[in-house]
Amino acid sequence: MQTHFQPAQLADPDVAASEQILRKCVHCGFCTATCPTYVLLGDELDSPRGRIYLIKDMLENSRPATQPVVTHLDRCLSCLSCMTTCPSGVHYQHLIDHARVHVERTYRRPWRERMLRAALASTLPYPRRLRAALAAAALARGIARLLPRGVRRLSRRLPASLGAMLSLASRAPPGVRGEGSRDGVARGERRGRVALLAGCAQSVLNPQAHAASVRLLERAGFDVVTIEGCCGALVHHLGRAAHNRALAARLLERIDTERRRGELDAVVLTASGCGTHLKDYGHLFRHDAQLARSAAAASGIARDITEWLYETGCAVGAAGAPSSKGSSPAGLAVAYHSACSMQHGQQLDRIPQQLLERAGFAVQEIPEGHLCCGSAGTYNILQPQIAAQLRDRKLENIRRTSARVVATGNVGCITQLAGAGDLKVVHTAELLDWAQGGPEPLTLRGRTGSSPDRR
Repeated sequence: MQTHFQPAQLADPDVAASEQILRKCVHCGFCTATCPTYVLLGDELDSPRGRIYLIKDMLENSRPATQPVVTHLDRCLSCLSCMTTCPSGVHYQHLIDHARVHVERTYRRPWRERMLRAALASTLPYPRRLRAALAAAALARGIARLLPRGVRRLSRRLPASLGAMLSLASRAPPGVRGEGSRDGVARGERRGRVALLAGCAQSVLNPQAHAASVRLLERAGFDVVTIEGCCGALVHHLGRAAHNRALAARLLERIDTERRRGELDAVVLTASGCGTHLKDYGHLFRHDAQLARSAAAASGIARDITEWLYETGCAVGAAGAPSSKGSSPAGLAVAYHSACSMQHGQQLDRIPQQLLERAGFAVQEIPEGHLCCGSAGTYNILQPQIAAQLRDRKLENIRRTSARVVATGNVGCITQLAGAGDLKVVHTAELLDWAQGGPEPLTLRGRTGSSPDRR
């Protein structure tokens, strides 16, 4: 793509980086075939190619974002399916990230949107606040059941985003406080030491994934130190550059503290959205004299839990013997949902499936597996109609398999797909841990009966 940026514009390193990305686009349109919003809406401006044109025009002319441009950019899920498809290597991730920061700086949203986005940014990255918000949502649902029918009918007229928030809160998996907080000590021959990121939303919604990962790493011979804190991904996708960098810098400080205490072989993550963002810290802090080296080092050792198990050759053997109550994962049909941040953001698609297969599960391919489920961080709250269409499409495709258990590596996807009645959604690490003798995943108990922790 031909560009016409002025030298003064290119003096801005972010503009210069975006200009190089724009020049790689050859207008081929391959990206439109795999873009979820284009597949649903059929609008060229809701495809990566269309958004690239909008971003180019906005940046090249140093133009403030307008409402029509913001509408189409906001509809982007940042699923990065276009990057997997693109034959020219267009790094759309960095381009849309830059565009969102530009929108946040130059466009004044309607007050309701500003309040909603501020509420999300001030709640989701902070576990205590998120727990309080979920408790308040549960209380509100309880009160609503006691209200007269007319008042309940009036409540249905709440803004779509607020309704989406309440719906997601009701579908949130049954997290168990305290499960994700402990460290771990290697069993048998010690192979090294790793840091395991507890995260923010996942530490509240699905701490069982963290606990399962601790057990997996312990059995594999690794000492485990838990690091608390948000990676910044959630506010990053809201275009809040300063907030993102502050959270990321705080996490980097904690990682560096652990590295000073003893060698770290890896920073292991159990939420693929966090993994995609942490692996990009080197780019995020590339111009920061103080943090560039630390960020690049952290990015270099960041690994998804399945990636680390596979990379280090850790045995995730055949499913263990049934528990005393007769539950066993052996031969269980599992549909693997590859989160966008896993398959497109980190290019990790087959590895989790291979580990599940080695563990004795009958892994089923999901039709249209490249399409997003509609979670995408806060997208299912900010764009509830499109997110609901994508969720329903994903659930329909899952039901076309023979599996009624769904495995995935991202807490956002788990929350988005949960509550479908006949389907049970569980983190991949929990299934791998179960196969090694750990407890049956909490989500599955009642399907086969509970089983004790057989570490």
